[in-house]
Amino acid sequence: MNFFQRSSAPPSRLGVLPGTFNPPTVAHLALARAALEIVDEVVFVLPQVFPHKPYHGASFEQRVAMLRSALRSEAAFSIASARQGLFLEIAAECRGDYGAHVQLSFLCGRDAAERIAGWDYGGAAFADTLSGFDLLVAARSGEFHPPDGLESRIRTLPLAGFDEISATEVRDRITHARPWEHLVPPEIHAEVRRIYRPTAGSG
Repeated sequence: MNFFQRSSAPPSRLGVLPGTFNPPTVAHLALARAALEIVDEVVFVLPQVFPHKPYHGASFEQRVAMLRSALRSEAAFSIASARQGLFLEIAAECRGDYGAHVQLSFLCGRDAAERIAGWDYGGAAFADTLSGFDLLVAARSGEFHPPDGLESRIRTLPLAGFDEISATEVRDRITHARPWEHLVPPEIHAEVRRIYRPTAGSG
């Protein structure tokens, strides 16, 4: 992993928040802050290559810059890039940098958890991937119901009021000249205005 910001205290339990961050939203921060009730540190992970989509909209460098602006004052938050984007691949990179003894908990919303459960892990079953980490899943337009037998590896993370907040919604509001500022951290308002001008496209 390549770190752009790193918490100084070594964690015993690490929260891993992968995302496209196109742009970072207040929901990303709320999810990470809620996880700090359970984990010692949250690392925001931006993959260099996404599993099922190419880069559109903000560049990799712009997304890193927005994360750094949004999280600069957060001592328990780290920012890193990973070479690949599947949870199994990110977990292996986290092990290399944090050590095999650190417990990994991936953070996501219900919609992301449902996609992850159906991804192709190269022949490995979803249950096999959860032998190396667990999931903390926030309700998002409904609760996530773990597959049978995986209840102990998938835990609900209480988080209310963020069902309709997404990076897609931010970009759509900018395109249609609707208010969007309440959906992203105030520290990145100027960057979002510059990057996501209606003529710049979205993705």
